[in-house]
Amino acid sequence: MHELSIAVQIAEIITEEAAKAEALTVTKVILEIGSLSGIEADAIELAVPEAFRNTICENAAVEYQYIKARAVCESCCNEFDPIDHYKICPFCNSLYTSFLKGKELNIKSFDIVKP
Repeated sequence: MHELSIAVQIAEIITEEAAKAEALTVTKVILEIGSLSGIEADAIELAVPEAFRNTICENAAVEYQYIKARAVCESCCNEFDPIDHYKICPFCNSLYTSFLKGKELNIKSFDIVKP
């Protein structure tokens, strides 16, 4: 379960940034997770509270924003929803496609309380 190590890294990043801002606590965290990021929703939602335990983030409300994958064909310029990493254009069958979104794993924001 690599989601636990990812959740630990998320906690470390937030803790470091909150310390720079001289925060007392983190009250809310918003995470963006793409459907093709390789992150399992159930696993990350179990891992984050464990990673946040005994940190400044421990009591933070966590919001998960799941982003559906979207790709564009470089040949015909049509956008489409890819099912997986193999993204052939459903309009012209071109292999010249690229992702617009869906591979994200971002800390979108977090709210803090300062003294």
